[in-house]
Amino acid sequence: MAINATNKKAPQELIPAGNYLARCYQMIEIGTITETVMGKNVTHAKIRIGWELPTELKVFKEENGEQPFVISQEYTLSMNEKASLRKMLASWRGKDFTEDEAKSFDVTKLLGVGCMLNIIHKPKKSDPDSYYQTISSITAVPKGIKVPDQINKLFVLSYDEFDETLFRSLPDFITNTMKTSEEYKKFIEPGNTTIEQDDYSGVNSIEEPIDDLPF
Repeated sequence: MAINATNKKAPQELIPAGNYLARCYQMIEIGTITETVMGKNVTHAKIRIGWELPTELKVFKEENGEQPFVISQEYTLSMNEKASLRKMLASWRGKDFTEDEAKSFDVTKLLGVGCMLNIIHKPKKSDPDSYYQTISSITAVPKGIKVPDQINKLFVLSYDEFDETLFRSLPDFITNTMKTSEEYKKFIEPGNTTIEQDDYSGVNSIEEPIDDLPF
């Protein structure tokens, strides 16, 4: 009689497709990486932005009680008029950026801000019978509707203020990508002492939810 161990993962529970009230709570600087796009190697800076759905709660671990579903998405860190990040931000705030505004935009301004997410399911290329969830669009919260207070602590990880504890708490698929970035490789060079352990207590709570778009 055999007792076989496998490396099969439990299927991810997808958030049902639809529109949801959400609040941005996570910002991760992936760094400058090289990817193959349509057969060509492309080097660009990437960031991952995460949202919680404070109206969609579930007990994932008994010791933590009810927690909100979360979803995150990667973007190229570019404000070019054709960039997905700029299009997303323009949809969120209800108007495009002027060229002066687009010259530089601090994405951390999104943290704590409420919005509406439209989540859809798409078939995986590797397995058409399986689906993954993705954000189709982001818009401002309609007038008269209030996004519930934020539940998760803010999660901010950048190479300027690198926190090893936060880094290790991330899923492998994110940390493995970050390890290929130019910024991370500089940190692990022998003799490099630029990584600092920062106290994030100052950004881990929001006294008042931010519903008026600050961007």
